[in-house]
Amino acid sequence: MRSKTLRTDPLVRAIALLELSPRRVLAAVAAGIATLGSALALAALSAWLITRAWQMPPVLDLTVAVVAVRALGISRGVFRYLERLATHDTALRGTTAIRERIYRTLAHGRPDAVAGLHRGDLLARTGADVDTLGDVVVRALIPIAVAIAMSLAAVGIVAPISIAGALILAAALLLAGVGAPLLAARAAAAAEHAGSAAATEYSASALLALDHGAELRVAGWLDGALARADRDQRAYVAAVDRAARPAAWASAATPLAIGAAVLGALLVGISLYAGGTMSPMSLAILVLVPLAAFEATGVLPDAAVQLTRSRLAASRIMALLDAAGPEDLRPGRPVESAHLTAEDLVWGWPGGPELATPLGLSAESGARIAVTGPSGAGKSTLLMTLAGLLEPLGGRVLLAGRAVDEYDESGLRRAVGFFAEDAHIFETTVRENLRVARGDATDAEMLAALDAVGAGDWLAELPEGLDTTLDGGAAAVSGGQRRRLLLARAILSPARVLLLDEPTEHLDASAGEALLRALLDRGSGLLAAERTVILVTHQLPAGTAADQVIEVAALTT
Repeated sequence: MRSKTLRTDPLVRAIALLELSPRRVLAAVAAGIATLGSALALAALSAWLITRAWQMPPVLDLTVAVVAVRALGISRGVFRYLERLATHDTALRGTTAIRERIYRTLAHGRPDAVAGLHRGDLLARTGADVDTLGDVVVRALIPIAVAIAMSLAAVGIVAPISIAGALILAAALLLAGVGAPLLAARAAAAAEHAGSAAATEYSASALLALDHGAELRVAGWLDGALARADRDQRAYVAAVDRAARPAAWASAATPLAIGAAVLGALLVGISLYAGGTMSPMSLAILVLVPLAAFEATGVLPDAAVQLTRSRLAASRIMALLDAAGPEDLRPGRPVESAHLTAEDLVWGWPGGPELATPLGLSAESGARIAVTGPSGAGKSTLLMTLAGLLEPLGGRVLLAGRAVDEYDESGLRRAVGFFAEDAHIFETTVRENLRVARGDATDAEMLAALDAVGAGDWLAELPEGLDTTLDGGAAAVSGGQRRRLLLARAILSPARVLLLDEPTEHLDASAGEALLRALLDRGSGLLAAERTVILVTHQLPAGTAADQVIEVAALTT
């Protein structure tokens, strides 16, 4: 039962995705043990050297000990550097591995996995939560392993001198290394839940103000958005402070445990020394070794708090990955034609409203179809369902006579391209923004695509043409320029079926109508005649050559 619980624990599952190398982890633990081992040996040897020097022996009797003290002092710093290097290298490699897994799963998994998430929440799960998960290696797993090894070593050093002293040290180490961390973890858990929620709210409100500042200012809502971001930021800081207080209280247990261990060792040592059964050197070792032993357990309350934080972060990460589903590893099936069919199709977001009347659609290769309807009627959702990005709520979607879910993800994306209204513009060159659609596109093909959508004059005005960097991504272009750039991507795409969401939004009326007519006319030369085009638009101009116009009514609950 316990083994099953561990396998389902989100932190255990997430740590497995870090793909930690056992060799690197062992190297980090070994470096940590060597660091604190040097400190422990230095304390014991220093105690012996001080008391032996008090007896004024010949200087040569102390030479080896003096050199060893110097060597241990130097080695501690060297091993500390190696330990930091090894632990951070292990953690950074792990966060890279899990980020790659998250991005790959989101790219190939269910799009509705992120449908209900704010952008700030998604950013937190792929950014801060992954960093928090990586911190579990540096601040929890390796320190805990080192602390266990060093605690056993300290008790082992003291035991031959005094069993009673060893028992007192063991009890104090348990208090500092187990009791205090448990208290810290329990007290921090509730506060950390509140802190995570506050961080998400702060990210969402800050991104809203940053991304839509211009629109909010025009609407007169910018001051309110900034005030909300400020309130959320203050709430986040307060939540972080609340989460830190339990760790501070738990950290106070370490000095108390040190005092108890030293006092107990001193009382035991004085008793034995007075009875003549203990030498001065042994008494010094018995008293001073605990001071070094607690260096290993001093970080454990923070490690417990880190485990709590990392478990919560892992829960959010694994919830996202589970919702997206496993990566598509099915063997590829070639697409034989661009014939797209929908049979009694009912679409919509899972758990949301669905279309009252099932839709039937047959788009032969080269068909030109327009989808119109009021805002919120589900036109974009229909395109996503036809593209295989959303599962139908009823009926099915076929491509070349086969259900779209029978194709592997990469093969389907090469055959059917969905070009969203809000597709991302990257902060890189115009050329690289176009290569998102097809990596092997030549400059001549890019120039032709931009000319075809009316962006040739805009490109000519750029200082470096295709090599011009769009600083700020979408912020570097107007709404109409962005729309033309996205449409050029669609033209360059190898997809045989193009699903275009509002391809002429933000263009002036005459230019938009001209582009719509060209997209819906297979003889216009804008797109190859054999490519199937299904586009969504609010306003369909008169006189188009569309083979079919589908009017989507408002969704009903």
